[in-house]
Amino acid sequence: MSRTTLPRLSVAVATAVAAVALTAVPAAAHTEVEADKAQALAENVTVTFHAEAESDSSGIKEVRVVLPEGITPADVTYGKGPAGWKFTTDKDGYIVGGKELKTGVSAEYSVVVRQLPDAKEVAFKTLQTYGDGHVDRWIELDENGENPAPTLALKAAAPGAKPIASASATENPASVDPAPTDGDPTPAASETLPTASAQAADTAEDSDGGLSAAAWTGIGAGILAAAAAVVFAVRRRGGAEE
Repeated sequence: MSRTTLPRLSVAVATAVAAVALTAVPAAAHTEVEADKAQALAENVTVTFHAEAESDSSGIKEVRVVLPEGITPADVTYGKGPAGWKFTTDKDGYIVGGKELKTGVSAEYSVVVRQLPDAKEVAFKTLQTYGDGHVDRWIELDENGENPAPTLALKAAAPGAKPIASASATENPASVDPAPTDGDPTPAASETLPTASAQAADTAEDSDGGLSAAAWTGIGAGILAAAAAVVFAVRRRGGAEE
């Protein structure tokens, strides 16, 4: 190898290293996430975020996170964060914010997740808002993208670990009538009294068929009584004539 080749090679290596370094700089400036129990189905996990400040003219005042599938806003509670900042939930995540931080100061805070989902990793899409209204959008699911979302890699679930009901789930049991007990005084269907409609049907049958049996019995008794009276009167008259 000649003497002139060595300087050229050194320059080429230095240029390549510089290019790699410049390419890596933007990726280093983003929101990072870590957990004390980075394991699928782990419960009561403290998840800590580090939102790096990138503005040279304004400070961070708010961080909004869209939760990954398997974690609901009701499953998340606030841990700790910058002094005076507050935690609120919305329909798909939460917001941590308050007084604008000093320019160049990163926002660090933590939340407690009731249970991590059964997954290999979870991504927390993050919108980082500054006092001047500028927003950094760390929402890309590709970790090699220009704006990658903070992603937490999870170990496999522990043996026997099971998903627990989400805190947002509400019980709504179906209304079920209690089954009759042995001492239930309510008569069975076959023992119930005739209903008004059944009685009306019986009445209709009587009217359609003419006089009832009771009426015919009364008439027959009247005829027999009249015949007996006639016989009695005839015998009495005959006795009087003799």
